[in-house]
Amino acid sequence: MREFITETPVASFIFAITIATSIYAFNNPSVFGKTMLHPYSVARGKNLSTLITSGFVHKDYTHLIFNMLTFFFFGFSLEKWMSTFSSWGHIQFAALYIMGLVLSDLPTVQKNKDNYGYHSLGASGAICAVLFSAILFQPKMMLGLFFIIPIPAWLFGILFLVYCSWAAKQSPNGINHDAHYYGALVGLAVTIIMYPNIIPAVIQQFT
Repeated sequence: MREFITETPVASFIFAITIATSIYAFNNPSVFGKTMLHPYSVARGKNLSTLITSGFVHKDYTHLIFNMLTFFFFGFSLEKWMSTFSSWGHIQFAALYIMGLVLSDLPTVQKNKDNYGYHSLGASGAICAVLFSAILFQPKMMLGLFFIIPIPAWLFGILFLVYCSWAAKQSPNGINHDAHYYGALVGLAVTIIMYPNIIPAVIQQFT
């Protein structure tokens, strides 16, 4: 535990606070109304804080466990990699997560700005930003498609983006695929801006 806090303080904090606030919300339903993203209100300059708070509560335990498992497997490693490459690594990891959280929600706000009944919650946009940043650092690491079929990370990333783009155009199913898609793009863009040398490094891995 001490090693996690020392080497990955930001990831440790995000992991702990997300679990704590989500469980608290499960037992206090009124919290959902105060923290969920409501695009109709945000588009009118109200409840702007929900662009962040919505990422620290989840719909149910399944939603929470899935997101936190993904964050556990990639977030802690990513913060270590960033702190290895830069003395600002911990701050950069925090910035990546927050930008992934906020920027991935903006298309949802635009898309649903006139839909009063639409709400969204969960850290999926930020989690996808972390995942795709990790893919840039280690494009050849093996990931499990459907948790079973091993494929290289770069291929997983392509398939993921294609699927999210397609799913976002289908009938609503309660999953904010737009947040997944744009979160992934934010993760790629922010990582490249922070570490411009990562592109030559990726090319080198393949050549």
